[in-house]
Amino acid sequence: MSDVLNRYREVADGFSARVEAASHQKWEATAPCEGWTARDVVAHVVNGQRRLVLGQDEVPQAADLSSAWQETRQQVEKLASDPAKMAETVQTPMGPMPRQQLIANLVTMDLLVHTWDLARAVGADESLHPQAVADASEALKPMDAMIRMPGVFGPKVEPPAGADLQTELLCFLGRRV
Repeated sequence: MSDVLNRYREVADGFSARVEAASHQKWEATAPCEGWTARDVVAHVVNGQRRLVLGQDEVPQAADLSSAWQETRQQVEKLASDPAKMAETVQTPMGPMPRQQLIANLVTMDLLVHTWDLARAVGADESLHPQAVADASEALKPMDAMIRMPGVFGPKVEPPAGADLQTELLCFLGRRV
């Protein structure tokens, strides 16, 4: 099994746990992303992975977000298990890149951050996978100016003194922890 698939699975496990923690009543809870609910966070993750990783142009509206997430995750993992598919170059918001790089960096980091967003919205465990946090922090800090564009990440928030790496990363990404 590849490192990329392992990394994706570790982060996806955390997201799955938060999706399962969201009772039907909590889907409309306010999320940290401005104007979004818990439902919007899950829909964003599902739709993003379907479009970017799986190349699906038309993304159906899912009434059962939990099932939509599980189906999408299974499809991404199947694709990530195929070395030939992982080597293919795909179009991304940052230009063409190998699917392996897309999943290892952009998709896994997006999933990690939205795991926290969903946890905050539904009142679930907000702790994130420590190695994934370290990897995301290392990858994102050099891209500071590039990720500040509208629709990506907002302005940084000053972390509290003595903040741990997860809090520093979330503040770097504009989250108020």
